[in-house]
Amino acid sequence: MQSLTENIPKCLLPISGKTIIEWQIDTLLAVGIEHFTIVTGFQSVSVEALLRRRYANRAHIDTIFNPFFEVSDNLASCWLARSVMSSEFLLLNGDTVFDEEVPRQLLSFCSAPITLSMSYKPVYDEDDMKVQLDARGWVKHVSKNLRHDQVDCESIGLLAFREHGPQLFRSAVEEALRDQARLKSWYLSVIDELAGRELVDACAIPHHLWCEVDFPPDIPIAETFLKERYQDELVQKYLFVTESAETDQASGVER
Repeated sequence: MQSLTENIPKCLLPISGKTIIEWQIDTLLAVGIEHFTIVTGFQSVSVEALLRRRYANRAHIDTIFNPFFEVSDNLASCWLARSVMSSEFLLLNGDTVFDEEVPRQLLSFCSAPITLSMSYKPVYDEDDMKVQLDARGWVKHVSKNLRHDQVDCESIGLLAFREHGPQLFRSAVEEALRDQARLKSWYLSVIDELAGRELVDACAIPHHLWCEVDFPPDIPIAETFLKERYQDELVQKYLFVTESAETDQASGVER
């Protein structure tokens, strides 16, 4: 994505009239989530300005700046945000857009300490975060480096932490970052370790409800996805207004 993100972070890429982070926040607001912690890095001032402009009176949003973004990966971002991991929360990547049904399904899933949302597809490429499931359907391993015969599905970059899951994850992140060699690790490496202790369940999400933006060709795919979902929403609103008008007309009520 370097050609598109040379001057702006990926989460500020415009897709169908809004940036990726706006699509994410608006979708989560629609399902009742109002408190957000955003870990910023490259061009953090631009991200913070957008959040203030769009959500000053709509949501409680805190930002945490990662000054090591050029030499670290998202495990370090989680370490910087570990102080807010004291109660149930969702954790998501900054490059995935999704339908409202995705967080609804994840939040209504069983009460495992940690639940990883995943999806199936016929073929997995090198950049996919691949997932291996055990006999119960829980996560056994999650890594980009799983062998082809180990892969059952892929992580879509959205996880739920419940009960003692937040403390488990926080402790594991703190322990992992004591090893300087893991500064460039993904947080899913910690999830992989916790999965080995049978703590991570998997919630299947249909592929047509989400889209990850990893490469330039993903942008028109995301635009098509969002356009279809947005049009469906407009149609539903139109039908509601039409039905309300017909009901009012039949009952003689004026509005």
